Amino acid sequence: MSIKKLAGQTMYYGLSTIAARFINYLLTPYLTVVLTKEDYGRMGAVYAMIPMFNIIFTYGMETAYFRFIQKKEREESINSTITISLLCSTILLFGLTWYYQSALADIASLKEFPKLIQLSIVIIALDALSTIPFARIRNEGRPILFAFIKIIGIILNVLITIFFLSYCRQYIQKNPNSFLQYFYSPNTNPVYYILLANVLQSAFTLLLLSKWIFPKKWKFDFSLWKEMMLYALPMLVAGLGGMINETFDRLMLGWWLPSNYDFDEQRGIYNACYKLSILITLFVQAFRMGAEPFFFKQAEGNNPQKVYARVMKFFVITICIMFLVVALYIPIWKHFIASKHWEGLHVVPILLLANMFLGIYYNLSIWYKLSNKTTAGATITIIGATITIIVNYIFIPQFSYTACAWATFLCYFSMMVISFIWGQKHYRIPYATKKLVAYLIIVVLLFLIHKTVIHFYNHIIFSLLFATCLLTAFIWFILQVEKKEFKKMPIIGKYL
Repeated sequence: MSIKKLAGQTMYYGLSTIAARFINYLLTPYLTVVLTKEDYGRMGAVYAMIPMFNIIFTYGMETAYFRFIQKKEREESINSTITISLLCSTILLFGLTWYYQSALADIASLKEFPKLIQLSIVIIALDALSTIPFARIRNEGRPILFAFIKIIGIILNVLITIFFLSYCRQYIQKNPNSFLQYFYSPNTNPVYYILLANVLQSAFTLLLLSKWIFPKKWKFDFSLWKEMMLYALPMLVAGLGGMINETFDRLMLGWWLPSNYDFDEQRGIYNACYKLSILITLFVQAFRMGAEPFFFKQAEGNNPQKVYARVMKFFVITICIMFLVVALYIPIWKHFIASKHWEGLHVVPILLLANMFLGIYYNLSIWYKLSNKTTAGATITIIGATITIIVNYIFIPQFSYTACAWATFLCYFSMMVISFIWGQKHYRIPYATKKLVAYLIIVVLLFLIHKTVIHFYNHIIFSLLFATCLLTAFIWFILQVEKKEFKKMPIIGKYL
């Protein structure tokens, strides 16, 4: 696979990533208007918990699949063994989480909303069963099919959500005895219907994946399963740590905010502002979807380290431009959320940088996945999770969600640095480190220059024009510095 093909797959995965982990992003402007800040905070708590349990239900098997499926002679056995493993574990874990749902409600500070927890458990189980079918499609190099299934799902989700929260609500107010009363109750928390739409979407997606769910032969290879589990379990630990870093801060706000704060309102504001890092977040997730099978297949070729270094360079350039596009144009992006959440806009640049570090870390993580040192990945992520917990525990009582943003920043920065230093000792890759660090510093300086100037002359037209000048200058600078690289690309090279 070439870098050009990776870029193409990343584009398709980018379209579908919205439906994969950030399905509610398309609905953000709508939901921040129709939901109160408290309900939006409750939704944020639920969607903070779901990814954590997604990691537990799949326990690193997705990455293990890509690692082991490269051995073509064992492909049928791998598909069968991993399918049986996930099917049995999903049934077991579904039963356990359903039995202990009241404890989960306590963790999410949702004791008064048990139905939200129940629907969440169903979503988690359905998503776990779709993990390997989606992995098989990715391994076959079929991003268009992947995107089609995801996008069909999200269209269904959006339509059902709007049907419940707008059409049903308004229609029943005018016609209280309508047949719709069997599907919708004005007294039910609106987050319930958001999750119900997600359940229907997950079930429909699983139906579309039915061709890839079942293996050709049902055969469980116990020795192969042990090999895969030894590889996968450290990835489970890494995944859990990653979810603590990524989403648990919404739950921590409920645990550690003083009683004089309305924690649902605070995490509602934070959850909405976090969504403004959507451009970088979605790109990082899309890149990850395409890069994982790409990196494993590339390892079989000549001098893969050179390819990994080039991928990193283009990745950093892309996220630097994206950072400026969001950070410099916040006066436009802020309209993506309701004005009642704007008081939290100051955390957006911090979260943008944090997600840039996370994306770089994903690139760097290839060293321990290829060298079978997955325990290193678990160790790095645990360090990051420890930083997240300590910073939030100390500073949330005083600084609320601002502490969460800085904890995320420090966590991902630390993980990135540790992974780079450790990885270069075990699997050296010739990254253009000084140049890439310079690019990151430059975009931060450009943002600070813009912020300083706007502080003294805060006019919307001037702000946008000045932002455009800075963005254009950075792109021109990159084209000059990387002229040789871009000349290799037919679309860009003919203009240089």
